[in-house]
Amino acid sequence: MMKVILASGSPRRRELLTQAGIEYIVDPADIEEVTSETLPAKVVEDLSRQKALAVAKNHPGEIVVAADTVVAFDDKILGKPSDEEDAFNMLTALSGRTHQVYTGVTIVTEDGKVNTFSECTDVEMYENSAESIKAYIESKEPMDKAGAYGIQGLGAILVKGIRGDYNNVVGLPLARVYRELYN
Repeated sequence: MMKVILASGSPRRRELLTQAGIEYIVDPADIEEVTSETLPAKVVEDLSRQKALAVAKNHPGEIVVAADTVVAFDDKILGKPSDEEDAFNMLTALSGRTHQVYTGVTIVTEDGKVNTFSECTDVEMYENSAESIKAYIESKEPMDKAGAYGIQGLGAILVKGIRGDYNNVVGLPLARVYRELYN
């Protein structure tokens, strides 16, 4: 199995690659994440492509994998909360509703071919009380997470169910990435 360059500093993406037995070296992309795209799927595809191409310049002849994940509600992207009030507002808006998590992935092959795709997973939240949302925010977990929750942590208690790839919500559609790399 070939080693890949992971153009991300995300610990969750590292854990997923390790879980799949994919050997990797971490070289996070150091770019300003700016896009003119507005649709969530196009935003994550564009940003993952920018990251992959920036890192691929430093690793000619090697495989580079880059990803970008966003939470979208009513086609609007929810970033990381700016403060606890922002987290509360996001989680209240998501409560009892279904939203989408998009991850864009770009793979640059050894010969420089660029493959970009995205995956979308629907996430249905429980109707969560103001008290339970505040208790979750007190854990500080939502403060560095897009959409103000992490499904792989304590935020799992807010989620009623998903339709699609769980790992996509964590930050990398692992099965699809594996197939794109090795099939």
